[in-house]
Amino acid sequence: MYKIFLTLIFVASLNAELVSGIAIVVKGNPITLYDLKEEMRMSGVSNEVATNILIRKKLEELEVKERKISVTSAEVYDDIKKTASANKMSVSDFYEAVRTSNGLSSAEYKIKTKEKILSQKLYSAIAYSSISRPDEDEIKEYYKLHKQDFEHPAAFQVISYTIKDKAKLLKKINSPMSFFPEIKEEEKRLAYDKISPELAKFLEEAKLNNFTPIIPDGRGSFVSFYLKEVEGTQSKSYEDVKNRVINLIMGSKREQVLSDYFARLRDNADIKVIREVK
Repeated sequence: MYKIFLTLIFVASLNAELVSGIAIVVKGNPITLYDLKEEMRMSGVSNEVATNILIRKKLEELEVKERKISVTSAEVYDDIKKTASANKMSVSDFYEAVRTSNGLSSAEYKIKTKEKILSQKLYSAIAYSSISRPDEDEIKEYYKLHKQDFEHPAAFQVISYTIKDKAKLLKKINSPMSFFPEIKEEEKRLAYDKISPELAKFLEEAKLNNFTPIIPDGRGSFVSFYLKEVEGTQSKSYEDVKNRVINLIMGSKREQVLSDYFARLRDNADIKVIREVK
């Protein structure tokens, strides 16, 4: 009996080691196999990419501690509230939409938001000088080189299914021939320029002749769209996307500053990759 008990303890500890065993050590700070698997799951990337992401995150974390940079829960909530408001949703509906579209729980989304704000503050602390705004030639050049990124469908032909009871809507999706009188069914043509950018992106990523994932409609109900047709392709004019292009260029420059900084930091840091996810 004593031997069996010891065996069970050994097996349990072995399993624990496999789950939380150290995969990478960055300047004496561990990253576990569990951390690696979670990053692969949440970001949908390979082991190699997840390893590089986590090493960068750990270096950022250590830099944040050294520079005593912090982000409060109030700052995280304010950022999420602002994003939800821009999408014309309550915070709870926005969390549900994020979970449905990206598979992230509210807790995971808060972590992502905190990381984003920390990164912004860290950039401000690291950058030795402010990045200059791109001039007109640079903006136009970017637009010409990435013109396909600013193309979009003209409209979406859909059938919307709306109801307060999410479970019944799910039954309808799983059994399209079934009839639920409570579900409001409406055939619509949604012009790209007349709907929110978030809904447009959501429908662009949907599969033709399929139901979309269920999302909150912002009015206390849930909706799923059956995508019947995607009409044509349109390009946005330079003037329509100029501010977006400026933001993309500035964001790219900021990320380049951070990438160069942490690449130098990584070259000089004591980093050991002990094991990989199999």
